[in-house]
Amino acid sequence: MKWEGNRQSDNVEDRRDGGGGGFSGGGGGLGGLLGALLGSRLGVGTLVVALLGGWALGINPLTILSLLSGEGGPAPVVQQAPAHRPPADDRMAKFVSTVLADTEDVWGELFAKGGGSYRNPRLVLFRGATPTACGQGQSAMGPFYCPADQKVYIDLGFYETLQKQLGAPGDFAQAYVIAHEVGHHVQNLLGISAKVQEARSRASKAEANALSVRLELQADCFAGVWAHHANNARQLLEQGDVEEAMNAAAKIGDDALQRGAGHAVVPESFTHGSSAQRQRWFSTGLKTGSVKACDTFSSRSL
Repeated sequence: MKWEGNRQSDNVEDRRDGGGGGFSGGGGGLGGLLGALLGSRLGVGTLVVALLGGWALGINPLTILSLLSGEGGPAPVVQQAPAHRPPADDRMAKFVSTVLADTEDVWGELFAKGGGSYRNPRLVLFRGATPTACGQGQSAMGPFYCPADQKVYIDLGFYETLQKQLGAPGDFAQAYVIAHEVGHHVQNLLGISAKVQEARSRASKAEANALSVRLELQADCFAGVWAHHANNARQLLEQGDVEEAMNAAAKIGDDALQRGAGHAVVPESFTHGSSAQRQRWFSTGLKTGSVKACDTFSSRSL
């Protein structure tokens, strides 16, 4: 992926030197989270799948837990040092800042063409744990978007997990992660997320899961839309980049996560979509560059 030398976003907050409090969750990462879940006798049902799905890409697992338990209210927060811009010599921070800037350029232009105005999200770098408007964020959750403060949160250690534990290496796979979270921000700005949440509150468990799948697949498609326009404007893609993103999409499908956890695949419990579905919708956005083509909610076949 050709990203070096491109514009970096000013909308990045670096909280990595602010500590995090005692919420690191033991071993951390997918292994630590999965071990804690399986060791607590919660079973293999919706809770495990929802948390793994949220960890892999998308909805804040704290929000999912609140929805599943019926409990509301904010989670405890920790004291945090003031945020600042990342160091100029931090290569990974440069990378995420550059990808975020590129999403700003693409979505700003697309919103303007549609007669709207795009509001840039902020991206927060943290370690361990950090307070958010959606509750306490933890690195074990992986990247997530909080609609209440319109911020994307990421512990850069996630990228090592993506490569070593999930088997999805490559800089474009890493960019796909950010673009997916920004896709949730686009859904939030368009009012899609609120409508889905309202519909889920009235739906059965199976119907609510199905709505979540369509929301997540649309975010995958929006990530593809970004890649389409970014490549047309700035020729970002190099040989093998698309394969990296498609591999990442496959590794974080609900069916792949369930198999990886040593359990049977239960389609009714999916919250993010199967590997094939995630690949299909990312590819749809990438090939068409069309927001309209990402209407997962009207599509009969996912």
